[in-house]
Parts: sequence; C-alpha cells; structure tokens
Amino acid sequence: MDLALLRTFVTVHRAGSFTRAAALLGLSQPAVTSQIRTLERQVGRPLFLRQARGVTPTTIGDELAHKAAPHLDALVEITESSLDDESSLRTLHLAGPPEFTAERALPVLTGLTGDEQGFALRTSFGTAEETLDGLSAGHHDLAISTARPRGGLLTAAPLCDEEHVLVAAPRWAERIDSTRPRRKAVPPLEAIPLVEVHESLPFASRYWASVFDSRPAMSGTVIVPDLRAVLACVMAGAGLAVLPRYLCAAALGRGKVVALHEPAVPPLRTYFLVVRTGTLAMPHIARAHEWLLRAAADWS
Repeated sequence: MDLALLRTFVTVHRAGSFTRAAALLGLSQPAVTSQIRTLERQVGRPLFLRQARGVTPTTIGDELAHKAAPHLDALVEITESSLDDESSLRTLHLAGPPEFTAERALPVLTGLTGDEQGFALRTSFGTAEETLDGLSAGHHDLAISTARPRGGLLTAAPLCDEEHVLVAAPRWAERIDSTRPRRKAVPPLEAIPLVEVHESLPFASRYWASVFDSRPAMSGTVIVPDLRAVLACVMAGAGLAVLPRYLCAAALGRGKVVALHEPAVPPLRTYFLVVRTGTLAMPHIARAHEWLLRAAADWS
C-alpha cells in the first residue's frame, strides 16, 4: 500500500474534509479526491461518507486510521529529524490556552535545559476547539484543553481541576459588605461593573449558573481576551470578575483583590492533556507528557 496514499488518508480523516486536507498537504482538492478513491479501490471498501460539509469516516476508515496514524507520525518524526549529533534535539509543539500554558505548563517544560530537557519547544495559544483541531491535523504534538476530545484519534488524560473565584478590588467589597451575596441572592452584585474575556461572559455565566442558579444580569463593562489582563483591570478597580484561583492567588494574598463570595462547592473546570493516539511512543512527547502530569499533582 502506497505510504503517500495513507498520509493523504490520515490527513483527510483528521481534517474532516478534502478541502482542508488539500490545504494542509499542499495539494489540489481533485488530487486529494483521486488519492482517496485509489486507496478505496485498493482496500475494496469506502473509507469516507461524503456529506454537504466535509466527510465522515466509515467504520473501515476509522479502523484503518487508528492502525496507520501512529506509524505515519513516527515515520514523519524520523524523516524530519536530523541524524547529526549537533541537531539531535527534537522539537515539541505545544498548544493550549494562553494563561494556563504560560503560568503552569511552560515553567515546567522550560525548567530543565539542554541535554536534560531533551527537546526544543514551540508554543501556540488558542481556544479548546482550535487547539484540538490543530492537534488532530498534526500541527501540534501535545495540547492542553478544557474540552475532552471525542473519538479514538486523540487520547486525553485529566491534568488538573481549576477552581473559579468571584473577585473584586477591596473598595467594591466594602460597598456590598453589609449584604454579602448568598445563594440565589444576586442583586447586591448587579451594581458592580463586570470584567470578562468575551462578550458571551463565559466565566461569569458558568459561575452564576453553578453558584446562584441563574444568569448574570449585567453585561461586560470591560472585555479583554486574556485572563491576566482581566486580573490587572480588577486590581485597578474596574469591577468584579470570575478568575481561576491559581491566577489570582497572589493578589488575594496581598489584599489587592478579595473574594466576594465563598460558596460551599466552588465551580471547577478540568484541564486535559491530549496527544494523538500512539505518539507517546516518541520519547520527547512522552517526557513532556510525564513532566506535566507529575507537576499537576501539586497544582491547587
């Protein structure tokens, strides 16, 4: 069986469309379609179901992808790596949310250098969907995601839970101190401006649904797409925000911000460490994977 055909097949399987696979491979869409048809003739069974938007693998297609993808990834790793001693470092391509990756993952992976680390590092930031799509397409080796992937081509391990805290500068807390919010007692918070990462208020909406069994009544006063910037705005007095405890723990300890509410069961969000199935056979990916899991045991 032609390895080029298998490479095209795995790319289509990961990308979910001939058009996207063609762009990833640097081929025309007709060339990709022709190669898949050739492979289907060799296999004797259809590998994809054509749909209006993209393709869906058949059960035979899924089986072939699960068997072939790890070996193709290993071959690509061999061909892209120099055999010279001076260029022996492999490159690990990591992707994840900017704040968690910067504050948690990168200090772990860059804590060792040179021969101890054993790999060079390239990092990309993105949403959970972008990160998992990029991993599936082969752009990344290791991904940190708040969404657990479905299907067998990606393998996920729980990394850690992130506690969310409702915080504001002390002056805002003083204004509502006499009527501190209790469960379903949201009104005292409505007069405080809200700082968020997106107009859809993802952090506030999740917190309000979990703790107050409602939706936030206010809209975002300040929208900034980075939680570290959200924290800076809150410390400056811009309003309240829902933030991961690890990110605001130092500010809480110094009194720069205070928790407006301490629910009995705080909202949590789980992070997953994700790889393409089979790629943990590659030493540099396995090493980074192990380090992150080991470090996460001490994260709170």
